[in-house]
Amino acid sequence: MASDSSQSFQIISSLRYDPSLPAVVAQHAAHSYPEPRPTPYYLLPYHLDRLINAARHFNWHHAVQFLEQGLEGFTSALDSFIPDRTKPWRLRTVIEDKPGAGLTVDVNPAAPIDPLQLLLPFATDAAQQSTPWRIYVDTQPTIPSAFTTHKTTAREYYTAARHRAGIMSPQDQAEVLVVNPAGEVMEGSITTPYFRRRGSSGNQDNHDNHLGWTTPPLSCGGNAGTTRRYALAQGFCAEQVVPASELVDGERCWISNGVRGFMRGVVVRQQA
Repeated sequence: MASDSSQSFQIISSLRYDPSLPAVVAQHAAHSYPEPRPTPYYLLPYHLDRLINAARHFNWHHAVQFLEQGLEGFTSALDSFIPDRTKPWRLRTVIEDKPGAGLTVDVNPAAPIDPLQLLLPFATDAAQQSTPWRIYVDTQPTIPSAFTTHKTTAREYYTAARHRAGIMSPQDQAEVLVVNPAGEVMEGSITTPYFRRRGSSGNQDNHDNHLGWTTPPLSCGGNAGTTRRYALAQGFCAEQVVPASELVDGERCWISNGVRGFMRGVVVRQQA
């Protein structure tokens, strides 16, 4: 892995623009969804915070200066890229460190989803009816670095992990878990994973639902995702180290990201 100073890269964050989001939030999560609630941008302030934290880490002073204009300036910049406000869009926000730094946003039609999927699973059971994603475990370790902690365009190791798992298209309903050299799950290649909390024996507990869900702590090397922050803040999950060796074929889990929300998954330990 290249060092922070020797690799050319950009800081990125991907989020969903969905005109149906404000109404869904008002009806189902009026007290559990982060402010500002009327916005069609999914988890908007969390994306801004993530960009700022990354820019500060890399000492990108021009980028920090632009981003610290706040939510109003961030929203205005995003608005200028939306081609049709009546449709959902996938936004890939990109920022560089240069004088007059501003956002570049790649806009593409967003995959159609039930907007309830953007809320936490305990807010609605709509996602329970969806077809689960196949969740593979990477066969090679990834070394944690600033490029796993912060989301940037330096994503070659995530691409390599997806190819090792046989995931060749972003349309595949499949994900691969990235594992650090200690054998601990870091995160998914494009998602945050959530597993049933492990008991003292390390085994998954399918019966005591009060044990809840767990997600790997950032100390394992993964990214501080926006949906991860949302899930932790509202008590959907807690942090716990998840050894990859403990994941069981057929184990149910959840995954989430800032474009698709929360999705059911099932661990696949042996590929067909």
